[in-house]
Amino acid sequence: MNEKENLLSLSISDFIQRLIVEKINKFYFVFDDKKKKLIASHQSLQPIADFFSKDKRDFIIHEGWFCKISDQFNMLLGAFVHRTNRGQAAGGVRYWNYDTIEDYFRDGLRLATGMTFKNALAGLWWGGGKGVIAHNSQHDKSDPKIREKIYSEYGAFMSSLNGCYVTAEDVGTSVEDMANVFSNTRFTTCIPLEFGGSGNPSVPTAKGVICGIEAALDFLHMGTLENKTIAIQGLGHVGKPLVEFLLEKRVKKIVGTDINLTNIKNLEKNFGGKNLECRLVDKNDISIFSEECDIFSPNATGAIINEETIPLLKAKIVCGAANNQLEDTPRDGKILLEKEIAYVPDFLTNRMGIVTCANEQYGYINNDPLIESHFSNELEHSIYNRAMQVLNESKNENKPASEIALQLANKLSKENHPIFGHRGKEIIKSLVENKWHLH
Repeated sequence: MNEKENLLSLSISDFIQRLIVEKINKFYFVFDDKKKKLIASHQSLQPIADFFSKDKRDFIIHEGWFCKISDQFNMLLGAFVHRTNRGQAAGGVRYWNYDTIEDYFRDGLRLATGMTFKNALAGLWWGGGKGVIAHNSQHDKSDPKIREKIYSEYGAFMSSLNGCYVTAEDVGTSVEDMANVFSNTRFTTCIPLEFGGSGNPSVPTAKGVICGIEAALDFLHMGTLENKTIAIQGLGHVGKPLVEFLLEKRVKKIVGTDINLTNIKNLEKNFGGKNLECRLVDKNDISIFSEECDIFSPNATGAIINEETIPLLKAKIVCGAANNQLEDTPRDGKILLEKEIAYVPDFLTNRMGIVTCANEQYGYINNDPLIESHFSNELEHSIYNRAMQVLNESKNENKPASEIALQLANKLSKENHPIFGHRGKEIIKSLVENKWHLH
């Protein structure tokens, strides 16, 4: 086993211990345009950079990513930046458990890329980025005092990056957590309403998923959501309001799974007696994929649509809010196409979280057309219209919907911001010049 494999196979805690031994508190990986390769802040980490420079799955010429060991809890705080042509990198911060450091890096890279394409398809002048906090199982993540310290420190971490990445709420992070982030940085959105923020974006995100589902139903000439059966993986932030919207649409039945008992109890309390069946499952349980249903909606974590799970699907439509649903986009998109499953790419349909919070600085108006238009059939790049465009081109060209959406998003993401140009990349360059990792 070579050095890079040794490093990447380490658990998060073992990797952190290795950093501590080497007296490394902060580190980065930044793409060098001249050398056409990824450069690590520390020579001992260069094997990781070399590995990802050659990676064809998750490293898509990311401009860079920055990490720091938390001061008190031996957690890894990360900020991943993919492409900033359209503006500073924007995306939420995820608080999650990872088995290895490779899993952690890959998730951050995938999530950042997804935000680049999501923001571009939504017509936002923002680039793509993502924050990731790797949980340390020795600490209780439900303890408010611990969370306050973690997210306050993450806010300070954001400030140290000078705005190349602007954070927001994501899986494992609450509005209260965002208030703690905000206490130490201006480079955040999704802050609480009382601080002038847009608050929890989960409800509009769920509404956007409904738009994507309705586009797929129209594309397949399957009528409305009424009397349809939907299987939902993940009943948390987005899953709960999604259930409510679906019940309002008079669906026949909803079957949902979650790894969190609290989420299930909340749904049963609010919608008990309705056409809803909830099941508590283990982290790696995939039984929900085998449900007899019209629509499968993934709303938990990514990379769950793959060679193992696609053959289990009974649904004709896959549309949900989970980020980076396809484990291997070219491979899995092709399998979905061959199975004649209408797939609405996640970065197209789950945009409303970032749409509602990205431009908080411009203030709020009633029935804001800059937000509501994304739910309409009139705006050219609304969720419904983009979904119909992608599904129709997929059919006409016999190419996966994911491939069609990526081609369009990739093209749009390379347009430079009309005022600030490619400023995010210049911020990263300055961080490197200022030896960020040594301060």
